Amino acid sequence: MFDKDYNPLVLEGPGGTLELHHDDEACLKLTMLFEGACTSLGPLAAAAKYGYTKQRFYQLREKLRTQGLAGLKDAKRGPKGKYRRTPAVEREVIRQRFLDPEASPEVIAQKLRQTGHAVSIRSVQRVIQEYGLQKKTFTAAAPGRKSPKR
Repeated sequence: MFDKDYNPLVLEGPGGTLELHHDDEACLKLTMLFEGACTSLGPLAAAAKYGYTKQRFYQLREKLRTQGLAGLKDAKRGPKGKYRRTPAVEREVIRQRFLDPEASPEVIAQKLRQTGHAVSIRSVQRVIQEYGLQKKTFTAAAPGRKSPKR
């Protein structure tokens, strides 16, 4: 799982040692919680040793208590879902497209902005593309080919 030539963090106890990988955040957080709560080191010193604040120590301790070890894993950062292209905005884009099939994404975005929806032209383009609402384009015969006789 880990590289053979990694530099481990070594925990020493009365019965032996335990090697931990520096990149395993959940393991390091658990170690910090153990050292802060179960040894004479204390929460403040343990948090400082592992680069956390005392407040974060107690937050992590509560997560461990309520969620178990899974609560110590780093969660995905950033937005968790669409916050501009809400279902209401998508419905409105589709509605505008059916009301006026010739309207460009720029025009649809402007209409949505006038009704209070903060949406970009690119978001409108994405909705149109995802739902297959592109305009049908006429394809001309390739140059040099004869068109079929009627």
